[in-house]
Amino acid sequence: MTTQKSRPALGVFAFFAIAFALSSYFTFAAVQGDYGLFRRVEIEAQKQDLAAELAVLQAEVARMENLTQRLSDTYLDLDLLDQQARDVLGLIRSDEMVIR
Repeated sequence: MTTQKSRPALGVFAFFAIAFALSSYFTFAAVQGDYGLFRRVEIEAQKQDLAAELAVLQAEVARMENLTQRLSDTYLDLDLLDQQARDVLGLIRSDEMVIR
């Protein structure tokens, strides 16, 4: 009787090598790729930064709308008008002294 040595088939080895390579590639793409986990974390951080910037800009717009409304024809804030005349035109009242 002759004994045959059983050696693993080359096809099985190739199958597992290809399966391992594909699973490694897809795992890497899921973590590091354009739509991966790290990119998602970056996008979330950017979203929070932009939301904070939006809140600052909305507050600035609200302040400017308030100032515009206070200087409109229908509502005149004399203190604001006096401040703007001093800042823009450089006016002073007759009872004030200028110290430079």
